[in-house]
Amino acid sequence: MKTLVWVEHDGKAVKDATLAVVTAAAKLGEVHLLVAGQGVSEVAAEAARIAGAGKVHVADDAAYAHALAENVAPLIVELMGHHDAVLFPSTSNGKNIAPRVAALLDVMQISDILSVESADTFTRPIYAGNAIATVQSKDARLVLTVRGTAFEKASAEGGSGVIEAVASTGDKGLSVFAGAEIAKSERPELTSAKIIVSGGRALQNSENFHSLIEPLADKLGAGVGASRAAVDAGYVPNDYQVGQTGKIVAPEVYIAIGISGAIQHLAGMKDSKTIIAINKDEDAPIFQVADIGLVGDLFKIVPELTEKL
Repeated sequence: MKTLVWVEHDGKAVKDATLAVVTAAAKLGEVHLLVAGQGVSEVAAEAARIAGAGKVHVADDAAYAHALAENVAPLIVELMGHHDAVLFPSTSNGKNIAPRVAALLDVMQISDILSVESADTFTRPIYAGNAIATVQSKDARLVLTVRGTAFEKASAEGGSGVIEAVASTGDKGLSVFAGAEIAKSERPELTSAKIIVSGGRALQNSENFHSLIEPLADKLGAGVGASRAAVDAGYVPNDYQVGQTGKIVAPEVYIAIGISGAIQHLAGMKDSKTIIAINKDEDAPIFQVADIGLVGDLFKIVPELTEKL
């Protein structure tokens, strides 16, 4: 069975999300990678070094510069003539391109897989992760998105993939890249951070969020996250959001401050190795999944904790 992995990258380097997808693809069979973009020779060389990579297909064209689904999907469909399955990371780009590929192939997409049970059977979360469904596909081609936190990351070194240029399918003229406002931060990216400090609605306002959460995160070298309630209230931007409709994370340590633990938030972080919760409500749902719970006033506890670190 030949699998094709769409490589997530920023035009300069392969993103960590790709490595977990390679691990999932290897459970199905021979792994081929697809690097699509503009001026991506360095990315292709890096992709070829990923352990388990057999072949690296490179499509270098301005049409793929911003990973527009309308342009990338026809390219993948073209390559699916020689592959049995295509896998994407469950990132914004992956979840944008995969459905279009599935529609063009006229197959059912299987989203957010947690494990590979066999060549046609997978598990995936339903009901915000409260139940796990086992799904079997009878489609001739598989289109899968992979939850990165469920698979070990393949080694970024040790591979010897063969780089092969593929013909571009060109710009379909269906969409135009207008621009992007990308938040820049000195802190680790949420999906790859080993420690995450998250704040919730209980912080009351943006000033409190920044003055309490960020100094603690800086002391720990941690990424900063937030509940949807905090994001909706305008304390922090959308890209901080952890949860079912935000980012799915599984760090070594997850510190939830002033977060009650709504089911949608738990779906995004309950796979964390160690969960620490600080909340004044001892009946808050977050304490049901926390390894360490501290009941008290976060406005007193967090500054004291930061000072002692």
